[in-house]
Amino acid sequence: MAKFMLGRKAGMTQLFDENGLAIPATVIDCGPVVVVQNKNLETDGYQAVKVGYGAVRAKKVTRPLKGQYDKAGIEPRKFMREFRTDETFEPGREITVSDMFQAGDQVDISGVSKGKGYAGTIKRYGQKGGPDSHGSMYHRRVGSMGPNTDPARVFKGKKLPGHMGSANVTVQNLKVVIADGERNILVVRGAVPGPKGGLVEISTSVKAR
Repeated sequence: MAKFMLGRKAGMTQLFDENGLAIPATVIDCGPVVVVQNKNLETDGYQAVKVGYGAVRAKKVTRPLKGQYDKAGIEPRKFMREFRTDETFEPGREITVSDMFQAGDQVDISGVSKGKGYAGTIKRYGQKGGPDSHGSMYHRRVGSMGPNTDPARVFKGKKLPGHMGSANVTVQNLKVVIADGERNILVVRGAVPGPKGGLVEISTSVKAR
């Protein structure tokens, strides 16, 4: 069964194993999520489940989304996401993190990375800077744009300054250390994309080792 969950990044901490070694870990405030709709092959062309997460006032939800929540007979939620799965869930069912995950599971976690604003190529791509002496006049600039007469253009993919961060990022093969359904927390080994409080999507690892 494909496992899934929504949550918010609570922050990082460290745990210690039986040998006393520190394990960097991320705490995620997970679910519970509520089933809104099931997608199936006959009507939708694929199988998936749509879930809602997070409290929100009804007037903050758009009419189309409110209609989906009303059809399922549940209160509106702030976030709605789909997860591919072969299993069918009863609309309105509440799913906790312990229903899905347990210690030792491998998961993929997706989120929106921290925004860094407009950045040059040294910060954005880790390129080397120019000479630091006063006479160089070329400290942190981009560098050569490419050939001149031929091909008389900048090649596609040229690394240039621009907006850095605020991108969808997925970290794969993170190991679940703790799955606590009573406190609705999931602790995974390693870092998770995004700032504290950022929404993250958790699913079964597609490249489990």
